[in-house]
Amino acid sequence: MTEEKSLNFIEEIVEEDLGKGKYESILTRFPPEPNGYLHIGHAKSICLNFGLAQKYKGATNLRFDDTNPVTEDVEYVDSIKFDVKWLGFTWANELYSSDYFDELYNLAVKLIRKGLAYVDDSSPDKIAAEKGTPTEPGIENEFRNRSIEENLLLFEQMKNGKFKDGEKVLRAKIDMKAINMHMRDPIMYRIKHAHHHRTGDKWVIYPMYDFAHGQSDSIEHITHSICTLEFVPHRELYDWYIDNLEIFPSRQYEFARLNMTYTVMSKRRLLQLVNEGYVSGWDDPRMPTISAFRRKGYTPSSIRTFCDKIGVARRDNLIDISLLEFCIREELNAIAPRVMAVLHPVKLIIDNYDENETEELVSENLPNDPANTRTVSFSKELWIEKEDFMEVPVKKWFRLAPGAMVRLKSAYIIRCDSFIKDNDGNVTEIHATYIPESKSHHDTSGINVKGTIHWLSVKHATKAEIRLYERLFTVENPAMEEGDFKNFINPHSLEIIPGAFVEPQLQHAVEGEKFQFIRHGYFCVDRESKPGEMVFNRTVTLKDSFKK
Repeated sequence: MTEEKSLNFIEEIVEEDLGKGKYESILTRFPPEPNGYLHIGHAKSICLNFGLAQKYKGATNLRFDDTNPVTEDVEYVDSIKFDVKWLGFTWANELYSSDYFDELYNLAVKLIRKGLAYVDDSSPDKIAAEKGTPTEPGIENEFRNRSIEENLLLFEQMKNGKFKDGEKVLRAKIDMKAINMHMRDPIMYRIKHAHHHRTGDKWVIYPMYDFAHGQSDSIEHITHSICTLEFVPHRELYDWYIDNLEIFPSRQYEFARLNMTYTVMSKRRLLQLVNEGYVSGWDDPRMPTISAFRRKGYTPSSIRTFCDKIGVARRDNLIDISLLEFCIREELNAIAPRVMAVLHPVKLIIDNYDENETEELVSENLPNDPANTRTVSFSKELWIEKEDFMEVPVKKWFRLAPGAMVRLKSAYIIRCDSFIKDNDGNVTEIHATYIPESKSHHDTSGINVKGTIHWLSVKHATKAEIRLYERLFTVENPAMEEGDFKNFINPHSLEIIPGAFVEPQLQHAVEGEKFQFIRHGYFCVDRESKPGEMVFNRTVTLKDSFKK
């Protein structure tokens, strides 16, 4: 009997609300700003919002918070929709804050008519100075007492484009002495003469997040507006707007955002990495974006499992990236076909094997499924890993060395007879003898060897580029270190191996297809691959080998 999983605190709130009949069903929302690609932290929010709706037979809206035309782009909108679908979720409605620009404007006018909003001509510096500090109250300026009629006229003129950027703002009239700084007459609208990706040039005033967010929730009748902890101080303002506008009472709840080791989660910092060329783009497999994890070979289910394992907390904490790697490793171990790949090849010649002969040997695809097999071509000349040969073997060396015997995986036992080195002392060729009676699954040789190495037939192998990825940063929490976070970028976060070889059938593998390269780790086909020029990204190693 499996133990029933306990509810997280948001589920407890939902169950209490439904139990009391507060709502017939729940409606959540995922409201990203389309100013960048989604990262793994967003995946947690997606899983939470959509997961709640699924569990309690509700629905989730996908709403783009497109209130800042300067930073937003259709490219980001498209990428966000793709990521949400890829993670396995479907939204009830695709909405935009810009859908509500007319309604939000009218709500702002409503607050002006109630004497709860005013137009302020002050400069940004003056507004900031007059707000005071957490220990000192703010100052009411001369524009706070404008008449309702004057405020209505000025706000309409702001909308009609009479003023330049920064000349005026609309502020809520609340309390300049409030303990919560967000309640000290927050800005509701600012002037921006900028082209919007959906509304074009219709608007030159745009609502601030705090004003657009709660009212958009209310317009949609969102029952549970779930945000991260940094929005706790904003909740009082969220409620103030809704209460004074007398609209549907959406309510905000906060949970701990996902912070993960050896990466950064700030969109601003991620944009720096992209724009300054530290990574190749938003989907560079070293990035923490969902598109990067997808390109690296992660599956939607592995990310959902990870989000489930870390749970929903009330306090921020730092999650070890090893947990995410564990989730994908466990999944790929069960589903990824086994193949042989030689990353750093050296030629092995079997002197007593007929150079005109080729054998098709049987090898397993999945260890837990004996019937699931493939054939591998065996011939006189093979590629093996350079690291599988040692001229002067150390103690307990069970691989190839002069006079030593090993088994070639799914093939024969061989004995190393000699080797050739170039002028620089590098081993370029190894000569061996095979034992014909030692064929795998039909071994009658009576010889026992402790070592098994993988190999590829030289005349059958397909050349490939292999990309080995490590953590992008050398410290656990680069954002918390002193100085520029980019000073802690790992110079060895990417190793490109251009001259590797893989089994020939892999030349027909398609983008995203996943394999276990025996002894090397789990890999997937990169989007830059093409027949004859295959590229494979390492998703994760076979074991958690990262040195803390």
